[in-house]
Amino acid sequence: MEHVDGGTVPRLLPWPTPEGKPCYLVTDDSGSRLSRLADDLEALQLSTGADVLVLARTVLDDHASPYAEVRYAGLRLAECLTDALRVAESRGMRLVVPEPGGADRE
Repeated sequence: MEHVDGGTVPRLLPWPTPEGKPCYLVTDDSGSRLSRLADDLEALQLSTGADVLVLARTVLDDHASPYAEVRYAGLRLAECLTDALRVAESRGMRLVVPEPGGADRE
């Protein structure tokens, strides 16, 4: 996978820097130790998001849920959505874009 200028496309990692800024990995080896760690963390983040969604729905479906529980559920859902959007952005950046005039054209 190459960038327009011929270089490697940086991978957005599933964690921010300590300052909250995006963290990128530049490598030609998608099986590197850091790449595999990022893959594992992305899978964990998405799985956690699914679990949190199930638990949050229980709280949100109960009209008698205390405000603190609803707020806590909302905060956890926002964290999981942030993670899922970062995973989606990272994966979208790594999609291979077909070249104009490729095999898909007739």
